[in-house]
Amino acid sequence: MTDQNQALPAQGSDANQQGEQQNTNNNQTMESLLNEQDLNVDLPQAGEIRTGVIASLSPTQILVSIGAKSEGVVSGRELDQLSTEEREALQVGQEVHVFVINPEDANGNVVLSLKRAQEQISWENVEKLLESDNVIDSKIIGFNKGGLIVGVEGLRGFVPSSQISAMRRSQSTGETPEQRWQKMIGQPITVRVIEVDRERRRLILSERAASTESRQSIKERVIEELEEGKVYTGRVTSLANFGAFININGADGLVHLSELSWDHIDHPREVLEVGQEIKVKVINVDRDKKRIGLSVRALQNDPWKSRVEKYSVGQLVEGVITRLTKFGAFARLEGDIEGLIHISEIAEHRIEHPKEVLKEGEVKSLRVIRIDPEQHRIGLSLRKVDSAAFADKDFKLLTAEFEAEEEPEAFESLDEAPEASEDSPGESTEENTEA
Repeated sequence: MTDQNQALPAQGSDANQQGEQQNTNNNQTMESLLNEQDLNVDLPQAGEIRTGVIASLSPTQILVSIGAKSEGVVSGRELDQLSTEEREALQVGQEVHVFVINPEDANGNVVLSLKRAQEQISWENVEKLLESDNVIDSKIIGFNKGGLIVGVEGLRGFVPSSQISAMRRSQSTGETPEQRWQKMIGQPITVRVIEVDRERRRLILSERAASTESRQSIKERVIEELEEGKVYTGRVTSLANFGAFININGADGLVHLSELSWDHIDHPREVLEVGQEIKVKVINVDRDKKRIGLSVRALQNDPWKSRVEKYSVGQLVEGVITRLTKFGAFARLEGDIEGLIHISEIAEHRIEHPKEVLKEGEVKSLRVIRIDPEQHRIGLSLRKVDSAAFADKDFKLLTAEFEAEEEPEAFESLDEAPEASEDSPGESTEENTEA
């Protein structure tokens, strides 16, 4: 009995121990399950982008389910960053991307931003575009003094003026950015991403890099479209000793030094500067050699024509001999008006060189025998000065000059003569009687 009684307590003790162990195991299992459940919950992290579903919409906040214990909230300043159009496009049940600003604020809410998520995704997309070298079709949404602003993936990209296509630059007429670029807002544009700096929020685009048309092909197309005699607006691209290059619709044409002005100039910089906008007239298009000849002076009044109006064929003039050549002599009539005395018009007899009769600096009476306004040429003759063929004309000219000189003197003598008075006849009678 004694042995049995002693054994019973031992059996009870083992049962208690087994029960306690079982409870401990159960507690550990529950704790591990809870811990495992916590581990399975994908808690949001600050700075990450999540895909969620809009749970509710109100004027003050948007609740978004992002798979966490509680819904995230878009409110306050983050909500104000959305445009009216963007907010109106949102609907309950819609899947959206959100940026986690704070995993848990003082109220236990997950603070989210829709706008920042859009921006982050946009920057990732433009970085991919930079790597892929793909082109983007977009629209011009603004400008500044340095170039154009273009919308790409919801971001504002910048196209520097140096990266704008030659065709578009040729259309950018005006002295101020407003005059050059304002009219282009809303126009379509194809660009390529050439620089991305997310930290500095810098997105640089190029229209030139996206152009499928080479500079040479542009010139060929423009040459085909240009019309001789038509006036175009262009921009000065460079200056050289022999002339200026003007860009018209994407192709450069040359204004030779002689076509810049009716007045004598030594260098194009006297009348033009690079970047200047100017109207030019197309005077020649060589489609084989791909050359465009332009003129500025063709759009100006020709001062030579107005100065030469005082001369007529057959008129006698005085000229200073300025140059002697094998084919004749040049004589300056006045200012820069010069005429040519052909060697055949210098003397009645045959001469081998004008120096046999003329000397530079001599003043000679000459006859105008030809005037060509278009070529700016006056033909003069020395041997026809006393020609009988012009006798009648000379007589009429001399008569007209004489009358023009004598007429004022006649009026002056009449003005100086004393006026007749009532007493004059009596005085004359007395003098005659005395005589």
